[in-house]
Amino acid sequence: MTDQSMPRKGYYTRALVPIACGMAAALASCAGGQPSLPEARPIVIFSGARIRVDPDSMQAINEWVTREQKNIEEDPGFLVKTELAADEVYPWDGLEISGDTVTVRVDPRAADTRLPFEIYGHLHLMAQVGRQEEWLPEAPTAAGYDLERAILARVSDAWLLGRTVFDTSPYAPLDELIYAKDAGYLDAFIFTARPDEFGEARAAWAREHSGEADAYRDWFVKTFNREPPGLRPR
Repeated sequence: MTDQSMPRKGYYTRALVPIACGMAAALASCAGGQPSLPEARPIVIFSGARIRVDPDSMQAINEWVTREQKNIEEDPGFLVKTELAADEVYPWDGLEISGDTVTVRVDPRAADTRLPFEIYGHLHLMAQVGRQEEWLPEAPTAAGYDLERAILARVSDAWLLGRTVFDTSPYAPLDELIYAKDAGYLDAFIFTARPDEFGEARAAWAREHSGEADAYRDWFVKTFNREPPGLRPR
C-alpha cells in the first residue's frame, strides 16, 4: 500500500486502472474486459531527438504497470512511502528499505513521476522479501548490478508509456533514462551516473566496451545540452 505524503496526480491512476466500466471511461473500453489505450505518439525533445514506440509493446507495458500499481496501492503486506525532494531526483536517490517499508523521494513539482518512482522502490522491496520472480520474471534470480539494471529497464518502460500514451509532462531525469535505453546506452547511463557503485560490473563492462563511455557522453551532451549525471559539477 502507499502513503499519502504526496498528492497523486496520477495519469496511471486515471487511465490505467479500469476497475469498473465508467472509471476512465474516456480512455478505456470495458468490452471484453480489456482497456483500450489512447494512440501512442512519438515524443520529441528540444534537441530534436525522437522516440517512436510500437502500440503492442505499450499494451504489454500497460498490463504489468496496471497490475503493479494495484499491488502497490492495495497490498497490506508492505508500504511504499514517498518523501518530497527539494530538487530533481533520479529513482535511486534516497531509496531506503526498512522491514516491510520502502521509501522513495519524489519531486513535488512533477507529480506524474510518482508511480515510476514507486515502481522502482516496489521492485527493490519485492526482491528483498523473496517475491522477485513474481514481479521481475525476466530476471528472477538477478542480483547486484543485474538486478538494478532490470529494475531501471522496467521504470524506463513505465515512463515511456506515460510520455507516449498519456502525454505526461517531461521530467529530465526520467527522460534521460528512456532516451539512454532507447539509444542502447542504459549501461553507460547507470555506470556514469553512479560512479561509486557496481565496481566489478563496471570494470567488466569497460573492458568489453572500449570507448563507449566517451561515445555515451558525446551523445548525451548532443541530446540534452548538458553533461550526463555523474559528470556534472557538484
